[in-house]
Amino acid sequence: MAPTTYFLLVSFLALVTSQAIASDPSPLQDFCVADIHSSVKVNGFVCKDPMAVNADDFFKAANLDKPRDTMKSKVGSNVTLINVMQLPGLNTLGISLARIDYAPLGQNPPHTHPRATEILTVVEGTLYVGFVTSNTDNGNKLFTKVLNKGDVFVFPQGLIHFQFNPVYDKPTVAIAALSSQNPGAITIANAVFGSKPPISDDVWPRLSRCKRE
Repeated sequence: MAPTTYFLLVSFLALVTSQAIASDPSPLQDFCVADIHSSVKVNGFVCKDPMAVNADDFFKAANLDKPRDTMKSKVGSNVTLINVMQLPGLNTLGISLARIDYAPLGQNPPHTHPRATEILTVVEGTLYVGFVTSNTDNGNKLFTKVLNKGDVFVFPQGLIHFQFNPVYDKPTVAIAALSSQNPGAITIANAVFGSKPPISDDVWPRLSRCKRE
């Protein structure tokens, strides 16, 4: 094989491999219901014995049609996540779901999902939504949109995004689907200012200088 052809083949395989591991792995059987009580630790969950699986492993009475309490939240929102921890049948299927309730002027503050792209649709009310791009040459660009009932918006995997109900007298409800059985969530303010132990004060002047530059 010519050196050039070999190099192109290796480069192509590297690209395919990097894309293949960018999200939850594809399942190798019909299902792998999570055995959440197993002491074995893997990247995901051990499969329950297929002979012990029943329909309840794929079902959860989540009552997602019922409004959630947003009064106890400091930011005026309540996220009801249905991931593999609540629904073991999701294990290896690469998907999860969330209902998000927003009080009037409530928000889901800037956060990321390190393992999932999110697609959100407004079921009732209005949302101001957006995400920020990464640090490329023209990076940190903000994309925003006002969504009304029935509208859909996508937040790319890993990017900082937010939702805000701009209406002062009506709540909003949205349903989000995420491309991971366990997407994770990093709230930016909590991570930066609420870490344990806290980030050293010596870091902040350097961050300010980088921002100016």
